[in-house]
Amino acid sequence: MAKQKHGLAKRALDKHYPCYLANAPIAGASELDVLDKFTGERATRVGFADATLIRKAIVAAHKARGPMAEFPPDKRRDVLEHCVRRFTERQEELALALCIEAGKPIRDARGEVTRLIDTFRIAAGEATRSEGETIELQISPRTRGYRGMVKRVPIGACSFITPFNFPLNLVAHKVAPALAAGCPFVLKPAAKTPVGALIIGEVLAETDLPRGAFSILPCSNEDASLLVEDERIALLSFTGGLVGWDLKARAGRKKVVLELGGNAACIVDEDPGQPLDKVIERMAFGAYYQSGQSCISVQRILVHKSLYAKFRKQFGEAVSKLRMGDPKDEKVFIGPMVDEEAAKRIEAWMDAAVAGGAKAIVRGNRKKNMVPAALFENVPRTSDLYRKEAFGPVALLEPFDDFEDAINGVNDSDFGLQAGVFTGSLAHTMRAWDALEVGGVIVGDVPSFRVDNMPYGGVKLSGLGREGIRSAIRDMTEERLLVVRDV
Repeated sequence: MAKQKHGLAKRALDKHYPCYLANAPIAGASELDVLDKFTGERATRVGFADATLIRKAIVAAHKARGPMAEFPPDKRRDVLEHCVRRFTERQEELALALCIEAGKPIRDARGEVTRLIDTFRIAAGEATRSEGETIELQISPRTRGYRGMVKRVPIGACSFITPFNFPLNLVAHKVAPALAAGCPFVLKPAAKTPVGALIIGEVLAETDLPRGAFSILPCSNEDASLLVEDERIALLSFTGGLVGWDLKARAGRKKVVLELGGNAACIVDEDPGQPLDKVIERMAFGAYYQSGQSCISVQRILVHKSLYAKFRKQFGEAVSKLRMGDPKDEKVFIGPMVDEEAAKRIEAWMDAAVAGGAKAIVRGNRKKNMVPAALFENVPRTSDLYRKEAFGPVALLEPFDDFEDAINGVNDSDFGLQAGVFTGSLAHTMRAWDALEVGGVIVGDVPSFRVDNMPYGGVKLSGLGREGIRSAIRDMTEERLLVVRDV
């Protein structure tokens, strides 16, 4: 049965996917090949937009500000609930499309589809829940008889730029709150993984959203500069690499939200608070799921010296057993990296770390864009492998003497997205929450943990602003004050 489903989904990729301009499918200015990341063969073709189409989309979104703001909250909810139903019906198709275009192991792909559905479901619940407040203005004799109220209104047209690694759920975290808030948008999905976003567009096109409510246009980075610089766009939300800071500098007066990744650390305390084998199980997942191509993948693991030797041995054994291969195989845990260039980069970083004195506990040989899980210790703190975002299947071990040393080790980073802490100490839990320079502290699990309704984002080079449906809606709306004088 599973093979039959895979066959049906595979055939669904053997076609051309159109772009979406002002809610309608269009061919695009040209075509883009989308590769099967495991075989390297063309899986499908999609419409590819040029600057002319991007300009038309911005005009359409700008014109749709009023109609979208007036589109009633219950109808926004109905649109989002329609998406939930249709994504649920197309779950296996979406999962295999993701497996093929992103190289994501099929079990992880199904998990991402589940999160896509969850994200739209959460947004549907928020669509009819408007934040507001009354303000007591009678603070002196001068202001007696005045009443104040605040409501939130849509910010206007938004532009969204999303990366390749979560081509369904990271799109969902921009699209779903925009629909709930009443904001029209133009989306540029990653050119390497555009199919999932275009299927979302196919589902949105089935609804009665006002014309211009959405455009989904794969395009070049050069043409996407219009989404950054055009003053008719009120908000830019970008998820990706450190180029986001350059985009912010070019964005002018518009509001900017950035989620730019990290080199996430995880502390294993002297008392981890749970059996070591459970910690290792979660750590292997956090460090190596989808070949480490996640901004909250575990990269640095700080282990108390009393546990270090035991942890090193058991974790090394667990890493060496992770199965790599065709992501469509249900038993495979590590699939391909997004392309050979990315695989060569992480291989070069590992080689440079070894040349600087690092020791490989587990390491295999790269084959094209397939990189086996790797584990290192004694990695120089000045190396790219330690300082930068690895974004590959590699983790680094280091011991610490006391908990403050571990806190300082985590904070010795230019990034600050999320951190994990395994500890049985309430005092250490609260100290970590107080002192770790990150956007989120996950106690009892890896920093890779995320639920789609929680505030999510980082500090330092990891970005600014927060995702998570309610947080995103807050970014996509503005306060509007009403003052009424009793007469």
